[in-house]
Amino acid sequence: QVQLVESGGGLVQPGGSLRLSCQASGRSFRIYAMGWYRQAPGKQRELVATITRGGSTNYADSVKGRFTISRDSAKNTVYLQMNSLKPEDTAVYYCNFKLVTPVGDYWGKGTLVTVSS
Repeated sequence: QVQLVESGGGLVQPGGSLRLSCQASGRSFRIYAMGWYRQAPGKQRELVATITRGGSTNYADSVKGRFTISRDSAKNTVYLQMNSLKPEDTAVYYCNFKLVTPVGDYWGKGTLVTVSS
């Protein structure tokens, strides 16, 4: 069983920054890719950013140039640095780990990010 624990959400003013973290724990597992998704009220969950084990990254157009995804493989942790936050970034942010072993998609419980003055 693999558990993901997120942290770092909160309330921030427009133009501010936040850093999200998500750490995986559990018995022996092997990660293929990690990512962040978000779901705003009344909307579907959408991809924010992903990073593979090899370090390749992918971003949604809406966050390019503002958000940066990174990882610490030794700590099984993925980060999302969010700068120049906008009210439309308000959402529950979920981390996602795609594992090779055991095969599967694992999700965190979500952390709320609110951008408001």
